[in-house]
Amino acid sequence: VHTSNLDGYTLPVKEIIEIAHDVGAKVMLDGAQSAPHKEVDVAKLDVDLFAMSIHKCLGPTGVGALYGKFDVLKNLKPFVVGGETVESTTFCDTHFLKPPMRYEAGLQNYSGIIGAAEALNYINRVGKDEIEAHEAKLNRIITEGLKDAKGLSIIGPADWKLRSGVFPFRLDIVDPHDIAMILDETANIMIRSGMHCVHSWFDAHGIAGSARASVYLYNTESEAKFFVEKVKGIIDQFQ
Repeated sequence: VHTSNLDGYTLPVKEIIEIAHDVGAKVMLDGAQSAPHKEVDVAKLDVDLFAMSIHKCLGPTGVGALYGKFDVLKNLKPFVVGGETVESTTFCDTHFLKPPMRYEAGLQNYSGIIGAAEALNYINRVGKDEIEAHEAKLNRIITEGLKDAKGLSIIGPADWKLRSGVFPFRLDIVDPHDIAMILDETANIMIRSGMHCVHSWFDAHGIAGSARASVYLYNTESEAKFFVEKVKGIIDQFQ
């Protein structure tokens, strides 16, 4: 993972990639949580493969992107084959086209791809640096507003600068799913709750999930302050 969906922490992937390459290993990064939020230069990272989803970049669902070094891609076997993936076929053999065509069988989701391009162009016009700085500002407001709240613990780094746009937390007296439902039903605030697809981490730490608030370029300072107010209200309600 490049940036964690659990706690927003970004791994030192350049150093990790160098260590992996020293022993002949290839590295694939899951960039779903990093590509929409910060500048990512795959060439400078020297990563072998990098995957991202477009719906996290303000685009349509069902579309993603896979970057790969050509020498890596040409040695992968397509798991879906068909029209426009092959140069020629016989009864005994198949000759695939060069990447990326060999991985794009049949009719592509061209409407989704067009929508993806527009979404990425929009993000680039806003600017990744501006998005990253805006998220940090909102996370600072939330963190400073709740870090001393009674019975609240932050999952991951306490320093908001290390958590991208994510505020994952627990309350001693309220189940994470109940927190999410209360915020949804009483304040029209949508967050995630549960184990966030990392059950092994929560099981290893003996924690039954967390609540996770996420901010992006469309969120405002007033919304961040409103969130703080409503979480404090839940704490007061259950004390």
